[in-house]
Amino acid sequence: MDKTLKVDVVNAEETLFSGNAEFVALPGVVGELGILPGHTPLITLIRPGLVRIRLEGQQNEESIFVAGGVLEVQPEHVIVLADVAVRTKDLDEAKAREAMAKASEAAKTATSKIELAKLEAELSMLAEQLRIIQKIKK
Repeated sequence: MDKTLKVDVVNAEETLFSGNAEFVALPGVVGELGILPGHTPLITLIRPGLVRIRLEGQQNEESIFVAGGVLEVQPEHVIVLADVAVRTKDLDEAKAREAMAKASEAAKTATSKIELAKLEAELSMLAEQLRIIQKIKK
């Protein structure tokens, strides 16, 4: 069995990561998932949080914030199809705070339950993004 697995993290616009890794960790809807080479096949939803990819032969990890999406795991290949994905080094606290303020204001005047639910989901995702930015700063 290989000691690595192929990992692809993509959003609708681009591939944020494509390469070999020894380990992948990410937030599943029922809890944190850890994936090693040879993992049992799996398809599940992911929630907002960090995808951490331990690169082949290194202690370094590549980190990518995802706002949710779908995870497909095959024994030697992991695919993360994210709604929104941003490399952690590209996260912008000021932009996230500004977006959160706009979404909060919009929520106050939402005219439908669907609109309000979308704004609440966006606020939840932005809160997680800000939590991760604060964690990275420390």
